[in-house]
This record gives sequence, structure tokens and C-alpha cells, in this order.
Amino acid sequence: MTVRTYIQEWTTDPTKNVLAGMVGTFALIPEVIAFSYVAGVAPEVGLFASFVISIAIAITGGRPGMISGAAGSVALVAADLVHGHGLQYLLLATLMAGGIQILFGLCKLQNIMRFVSREVEMGFVNALAILIFSAQVPQMLHVTWHTYALIGLGLAIVYLLPRVTTLIPSPLICILVLTGLTMAYPMPVHVVADLGALPTGLPTFTLPHLPFTVETFKIVLPYAFAMAMVGILESLMTAGVVDEITDTHSNKRMECTGLGFSNIMVGLFGGIAGCGMVGQTVGNLRYGGTGRLSTFTAGAFLLLLLVALHKFVAQVPVAALVAIMIMVSISTFSWSSLKELVRHPRLSSTVMLVTVVVVVLTHDLAAGVGCGVLLSGLFFSFQVMKLLRVENSLSPDGQTRTYHIVGQLFFASTTVLTDGIDFQDRATTVILDLERAKIWDISAAETVEKIAERLRARGKTVHLHSADQADTTLLQAVR
Repeated sequence: MTVRTYIQEWTTDPTKNVLAGMVGTFALIPEVIAFSYVAGVAPEVGLFASFVISIAIAITGGRPGMISGAAGSVALVAADLVHGHGLQYLLLATLMAGGIQILFGLCKLQNIMRFVSREVEMGFVNALAILIFSAQVPQMLHVTWHTYALIGLGLAIVYLLPRVTTLIPSPLICILVLTGLTMAYPMPVHVVADLGALPTGLPTFTLPHLPFTVETFKIVLPYAFAMAMVGILESLMTAGVVDEITDTHSNKRMECTGLGFSNIMVGLFGGIAGCGMVGQTVGNLRYGGTGRLSTFTAGAFLLLLLVALHKFVAQVPVAALVAIMIMVSISTFSWSSLKELVRHPRLSSTVMLVTVVVVVLTHDLAAGVGCGVLLSGLFFSFQVMKLLRVENSLSPDGQTRTYHIVGQLFFASTTVLTDGIDFQDRATTVILDLERAKIWDISAAETVEKIAERLRARGKTVHLHSADQADTTLLQAVR
């Protein structure tokens, strides 16, 4: 990226970008607060994090116009760590996750995301939706009827208001109405103040108050790695959505390093790691926020609102957050994937289902994606393996047998090749014709050489015919 391009990303249409960023802030607040309680941290932790991430990634990120914050799947990964060990361990995990993301970008490992198939992405999204909904269940148990009434009213506002107007985000109206109702008519329901303190000023520099021992890092590292990978996956998926909507290209490597730097800053200011947010990003684009200034404004305006309105935010009923999260889970779930389970090939459907099951059972989004990618690779190898053909022909004098090998030769298809050779054949000369085959790895090259050795051991003359120089090089490497 040139300096001129970078400056243009800040200065293009500033008025429209500032206004879009301000609207994005209103869409950001309810989800950040809601995901904070999902993660088991005070709203202050998530709100500070979103402010810091927005400011930092506007400067260092690779995708202009993209909104990032302390929400999404990272909160679900962090929840077990917070509940089991406390906030200080989360701060260390956030710092380590940021470092991992920077290394990921510097090593150009963002290209690994190309191996995440659509089936795995759908499984990831669906599992995320299920986990978000399941996280609301405890808030709906052992409560008074007032809570259920408020949740129902909140859902009605969230879903029906957009039919009247989309000028103001319906989740924000949901919060305003339900908060006003509970303040005017006090009722026995939980409010945001019960979840923890809200910010009243600027975030302050802090370091995790933990013993930096091997045991501490053993506890934190698995969570840090999962937070880093899930954050990268969701951010790159969001960046891809923006690329598609705007018909532009983003710097995925820079997005990884920018996210890592932002999360390190978040950890140093007492926040939880974040990532790209699809809903807020799409909303930002809808209002014309395509530059870095819109992302910066979303964070700066967020802090301004919180400092000025923290007393009001403290009175927001938890039921409003539950209603918003139920809406988020429903809109996140890919309902079309249910039809695709029947229409798509069984192997593809299996990949998606396995991804969902692993994530739901382990509450580990990174593990589910890993299993899905591994299964996709195995199924792909299985399909390619079946394409290998071994045909043979015998010369008129019955002395020369030619095996015509057609297809891809790699570790998974070597058995097909071996099974296609008749070692008991009476022909004295054998030709292995590899001109329509491609040798991809050492396993395949070694198999070809072993077949030739077994045939020679039976007194046969063996000739290898290959038109590919790369194949020849591999075969020579194993001799």
C-alpha cells in the first residue's frame, strides 16, 4: 500500500464517513454490552476494548470501512477462561492472542484461510449462533414473569420496527424503550449495573497482575491461540464480505497484523480481545462509511457516549440484551444450510455437521474449524484418489505389458496404483506410462519405484515413461 492510497482512505468523503461511524456506534453499544456478559466480564471491559480496537485498527488495519469490536465468537472462547480463572488471565490471553495474530500476518499465514471451505464456514456460523443462543438460557431461568414479558417486547421491537423505519437501529430502540419502561415502572429484573461497573472516564494503562510462570502460560496459551484463530477467521470473513460489497480488494496480511496490534493495545488497557463484526460493518457501509475515518469515529464517539450516558446505560435491563442476542443468534444462523443438507453431496453436509457438533460440544470454535478443515481435506483426497485409473495393454507377441496410468498420484492414491499392477503377469517387459499422470509427493514417487523394483525382482525389464520434468525429479530423489 502506498502512502497516497493510505491518505486517501482517511480523507475521502469525510462528512459521510463521520456520520456513518456515529450511526455504527449506536449499533455497536448493545451488542458489545450483551457479549460482555456472555464472556462473563463487566460491560466496562468490552466497551473499553471496542473503543481501543476501533481507534487502533483504523490506523493499522488492512480493510477500510470495517468495524471491529469486543464482540462475536471471541467472547464465547473467553468465557470459560474468565469463569475458571478470572479477568487477569483474560488480559494475559488477550496480549498473547494479539502477538499470535501479528506473527500470523508477518508469516503470511493468512493464505491458510483459503483452505477453509464453505461447508466449514457455514458450520462455524451455525455453531456460533447456537452458542450465542445457549448463552442466553441462564438469563431466562429462575426469573420473574417480568423478564419474559420484557424479552417478548424487545423481540417485537427488534423485528417489527424495521418495517416502519430503518433510520435508527432497532436494537438501540429496544434498549431505549425497555430501559425507559423499567425506570418509569420499577420491576424485579436484572440490569446492566448488576453485571459490573461501567466506564466513567478514559481507560488506563494496566498489566496483568499474575505470576509469569510456566504454569500460568500453560493455562492461558490454549485460550490465547483459540481467541487468535477465531478472531482472524471472523475478521477475514468480514473483510471478504466488504470486498464483495464494495468490489475492492483488501490487504488480508495487514488486517491480521493490525488486529494483533489492536488486541495488544486492548490488553494493555484492560479489555477483552475483539475481531471484525459483520453486522456493524454492513451497516457502516450502508450509510456510506467506506474509509478509515468511519472506523475511527465509531470508537471515539463510543467513548464520548459512555462517559456522558453511563448512568442511563447502567439501568438497561438484561432482558433487552437477551432479546438482542436472540435476534443476533437467529440472524447469524444460516437457515439456507438446512435445505443444503439435503441438496448438497453427503460428504459436504457431513463436514458442516461435524464442525457444528464439535464446536457445540467443546465450546471451542477453533477446534471445530480445525476438524472441519481436516475432514474437508480427507474427503477431497478421497474424491481425487477415485479419479486415478490404471489401464493396461499387451503387445501382439505377448512379451510387453504397458500400464497406462491416468490421474493424480499422491499419498492417498498409491494403493490404487499398486492394486492395478499384476506382478504375476508372464510378460517379460513392463512399461509404466506416466505421461498422463502427475506425481505430487514423495509417497507416490516411492510407490512407483517400489513397483519397478518388485517387477525387476521377478526378472522383468521395466521402463518408466514420464513427460513431466517435475515427476522425473521426484523419481530421481527416491532412488
